[in-house]
Amino acid sequence: MNYRHIYHAGNFADIFKHSVLTLIIAYLQRKPAAFRVIDTHAGTGLYDLSAAAANKTAEWQNGLGRFLAALVPGPVEQAVAAYAASPTASTPVSALLTPYMQALSAVNPQGGLRYYPGSPLFARLALRRQDRLTAIELQPQDYAELKQHFAGDYQSRILHLDGRLALKAQLPPKEKRGLILIDPPFEREDEFAAQAAGLSQALRRFAHGLYMLWYPIKNEHKIEQFIDILPQNRAGTILQAELHIRQKSPLPRLDGSGLILINPPYILSEQLRQLEPLFLRAFAEDSSACLRQNWLKGP
Repeated sequence: MNYRHIYHAGNFADIFKHSVLTLIIAYLQRKPAAFRVIDTHAGTGLYDLSAAAANKTAEWQNGLGRFLAALVPGPVEQAVAAYAASPTASTPVSALLTPYMQALSAVNPQGGLRYYPGSPLFARLALRRQDRLTAIELQPQDYAELKQHFAGDYQSRILHLDGRLALKAQLPPKEKRGLILIDPPFEREDEFAAQAAGLSQALRRFAHGLYMLWYPIKNEHKIEQFIDILPQNRAGTILQAELHIRQKSPLPRLDGSGLILINPPYILSEQLRQLEPLFLRAFAEDSSACLRQNWLKGP
């Protein structure tokens, strides 16, 4: 596997994915019982936006940079500090984004905007004492960095494995409640089929778990085929949410970010409707931009 997320950290797909991730964790926290977050493709956990690799593509500038500019007036570098300095959320949208922004503030304690947390760190920063994290990463260098970032953390378990193959062994979690985040790099031609098969196996072992699968919007035909083979009979409900930032192109480019949400919180669809104007204000590149939601099963 050659994929390194540092080149894409903080892009619009990350913002969409991590905003939803923090919303789901906030929902799980409504009950006192412990839960586990399992991240199957964890990456390094933390990304330095000043690094040469991050600035080679500078995707974060059109992602996180535009998002913060749309959310908080003023220079982007001051946005995180400005938001953190005002703990009382003034609007429904700002209230929904409070956990997301708190995580950004936590990894930038000196102010400014140098670091961006990956999925496992967004999850870890939101956990209570009774909750746990399992973060799985295959790429050796990324695993080494991930292990270092979580060194000494008794609430986190870091595994050097292929997340696609290791997931079955991690289910069901002993906490009996959990969110499984599946965020593969989609380097393989058969990735959609492999993920559908993996979800089928996972649901056999943990049918009432919350599953969040990210996918790139590049080839709508492949996505349609993927939807057709999803294991719908084993899931309670399935919500498909797609953030399209521009008109689809015949070129192999990332035109949007998609999520398959199995057994999602009942309030999540409405929360996404509230966030849609902000996402479009930040990321829309033409009039075709939209946030589509489709209940594939239920509610």
